[in-house]
Amino acid sequence: MRLWIGNMAPGTSDDEIRAFMVKYSPDLECTMIERIEGEGTHPAAILEFTGGTTMALTNLALRLNGMYWKGRELNCNTMFS
Repeated sequence: MRLWIGNMAPGTSDDEIRAFMVKYSPDLECTMIERIEGEGTHPAAILEFTGGTTMALTNLALRLNGMYWKGRELNCNTMFS
């Protein structure tokens, strides 16, 4: 199960991302963070999760989408393949 998270604050560390995910969905474990290259003004990443359910990931995406974190409005989408 994967989650796209975009418009993060530049310089956000992997540890900060993982801690943020645990805060809002402790049943999901973020096992991988893949940074997405771009212009650098709206950093994004694809996060891979284990544990929990697809519904838990969907709920996480819905909760985080539009939330302000570190002065940026996040955009989040689930990615199921």
